[in-house]
Amino acid sequence: MAQYSQTAGATGNPPAQWPETSRVQRDPGQSQLILFLHPRCPCSRATLGELEQLVAHCRGLFSAQVWFIQPEGMDEDWSKTDLWHAAAAIPGVQVNVDYQGEEALRFQAVTSGQTLLYDASGGLVFQGGITLARSHSGDNPGRDAIELLLKQKTTLSASAPVFGCALG
Repeated sequence: MAQYSQTAGATGNPPAQWPETSRVQRDPGQSQLILFLHPRCPCSRATLGELEQLVAHCRGLFSAQVWFIQPEGMDEDWSKTDLWHAAAAIPGVQVNVDYQGEEALRFQAVTSGQTLLYDASGGLVFQGGITLARSHSGDNPGRDAIELLLKQKTTLSASAPVFGCALG
């Protein structure tokens, strides 16, 4: 169990610039965080807790969207689990259904918890996860990197392992 909790998932290869074909609304002039989640991944609860911390610590410095995967053949209620409601309860976070994982494919997110931060000009500055292990809440390099990027407005890019179930 310990080895499994410490085994990172794949991070994919997200585009370096915001994809023009994306349906994800980008706020021009503001950093944008996108988080992809599997609505039934038990690890995702910790990720949402870390997102809540980011929102509290960096209020007004970015906008955030959570995209829940909805596989083909499943109705919308399949995605609207307790995790959906937890994400929707985080102030300022927009929650969406990703039908058939189309947006995850555009952003090349493959693991639940995959977090992407694009700067105000649409350039990727962070990719990875915001937990230290599967289902683990608490200080972690991913959340710390995002806070540093947002507060210090640095252009350095960062990454961290992502811990969660496969999105597809």
